[in-house]
Amino acid sequence: MQALLWPNDEQFGPHAAFAGIWASGPFQGITGQRGGKGVPFQRVRLQAYKTLAVIALALALAVAAFPSIERIYLERASAAGENTLRIAVEGLSGSLERFQPMPGLIAERPILVDLLKDPDNEGLRPFVNEQLRLTAMSLGVSDVYLMDIGGNTIAASSYRKELSFVGRNFSFRPYFQQAIEGGLGRYFALGTTSGERGYFFASPVLDNTRILGVIAIKFTVDSFEEAWRGGASEILVTDLAGVVFMSSRPEWHFRTFGALGSREFARISRDRQYPLDRLIPFEIDRRTTGTLDRLTLDGETFVANEVPLATVGWRVLHLTPTAPARAQALLTLLGAVLLMLLTLLGWQIVNERRARAAERLEVQRQANERLERQVAKRTEALNTANARLTEEVEERKATEQRLRQTQRELIQAGKLAALGQMSAALSHEINQPLTAVKAYADNAATYLERDRIAEAADNVARISRMVDRMATLSGHLRNFARRPQDSVEPVDLSAIVGDALDLMEVRIAGVKARVDYTAPPAPVLVMGGRVRLQQVIVNLLSNALDAMQAVEEPVITIEIDHPAPDATRLLVTDIGSGLDEAVQDQIFDPFFTTKGPKKGLGLGLSISYNIVRDFGGSMAAANAPGGGAVFSVTLRSAETGDQTAVAAQ
Repeated sequence: MQALLWPNDEQFGPHAAFAGIWASGPFQGITGQRGGKGVPFQRVRLQAYKTLAVIALALALAVAAFPSIERIYLERASAAGENTLRIAVEGLSGSLERFQPMPGLIAERPILVDLLKDPDNEGLRPFVNEQLRLTAMSLGVSDVYLMDIGGNTIAASSYRKELSFVGRNFSFRPYFQQAIEGGLGRYFALGTTSGERGYFFASPVLDNTRILGVIAIKFTVDSFEEAWRGGASEILVTDLAGVVFMSSRPEWHFRTFGALGSREFARISRDRQYPLDRLIPFEIDRRTTGTLDRLTLDGETFVANEVPLATVGWRVLHLTPTAPARAQALLTLLGAVLLMLLTLLGWQIVNERRARAAERLEVQRQANERLERQVAKRTEALNTANARLTEEVEERKATEQRLRQTQRELIQAGKLAALGQMSAALSHEINQPLTAVKAYADNAATYLERDRIAEAADNVARISRMVDRMATLSGHLRNFARRPQDSVEPVDLSAIVGDALDLMEVRIAGVKARVDYTAPPAPVLVMGGRVRLQQVIVNLLSNALDAMQAVEEPVITIEIDHPAPDATRLLVTDIGSGLDEAVQDQIFDPFFTTKGPKKGLGLGLSISYNIVRDFGGSMAAANAPGGGAVFSVTLRSAETGDQTAVAAQ
């Protein structure tokens, strides 16, 4: 700063100091020296004023534009929250609609009427308890319990638990009172026995037209809240009184939107609906501007989206914090201000360079020298990076090769696992003809001793047919168990389906299942691998049989069609319980299974999905229109001229 002092520094005061800073910055070389080659001081001072004015203008514009920009981001957050809220409401409504008719259906069981007529029947009561426990497990609810006309619980699915409903009186609950009057009872409350929040449905148990008692079910809401957690936003549900009974934040449970009136407080106390000591009102500030609803709870501000559930008298709210939107608005404004300042700085630099053309040539020469040195350094760094990249590419190739090898081993393990599942049935299938062969052989020997050549020849012919069948079955097993090649070539899909059905014939017959399949009259050529594609079809057939274990007359439908001129599709449909929409996106993930413990590793569909993808095809799963699930395998159709290659196989 001492080198920049002017003879009359005291006259200019702080402007002289600012000029010194300007000269030491991007406009270095503008010394402001009078009578020399530099720019006059007045010009430097004028540029400083212009810069300050532009900065002040940019800041003023930023302050004025901030509310509008913030509103844009808040409206985006509100639109995203609307979609999330719709999904949450659909999930709640779907569960309520699914569980609502259940008590009425359970109430139709005659055994409940028998127990209500004879509640002291100790021989009948354990059987009813166990029936209710199995019903609760199959429905996926926490409790199913039977109450007499006085509200005393005489049987419950929780009879094995320490906190059992048996012996407890629930006549104070509104759902009991509604059901005992002949209607559908429904209520949400904190359980007085289990301490768990849940929704209750109840129906009367009738003997002709006489009400003997009430059957009720309870399902907890923890699974909904678990699904809502993990995101930046919050979801909560309130009742008509404004009490929060479901929330992605546990600390909000039973908080209230406003103070409760004495009548509501007394009702909640009478019905024992909520813990009274936790009914604490929020500190609320709500402001609505146009379509934007801002809600402040205990000092934390959110963008609120709200949907009423009129059928149950609920309000479902989705709350998105405003802090991220404000941060995005600030970043946007900061970027705009910086862009303006950079534009101004660039304009000043260009203007100054025009005024100093001679010096610019020297600066350019020096810059070129620096650039050459930087290029040399960057080139060296680039060569080093290129070498590292080459090493990484080689390593990734090796890793990919290992992954392919692992996939082949996994496919082979899957086939061996399938063979293991069929081993008992196959052993029976082979032992039967072996026993018959021995009997026919003994008979043939006896016929020969008695010189009955015709009967002996007939027994030998039967032995030959049984040996041919065992040889066919052994051939299928050998082909299925061998390691497949990685090549993709034209194969006959209809023949592979036939082989898979032969391989699964024993298991299909063991569960008395019917297979509806009509083989096409001509070969159906697709691009794939015979052994691997056979494994895919065996997996689909096995999964279909597993899905229909509870079906009395299981049926599998197999169809082959052409959704496009260059595509062939195989459809395998069962009549089981179908696929839950919540797991359809995970159905092909490794180790994902809907079967019980020790009933599968969850690898069959994942292996099949990857096999089909390696063929250049696709695999999908959906619920069939008439019930059950349908799995589709879409493959590339092979050229008709490739039949020679298929015949060679």
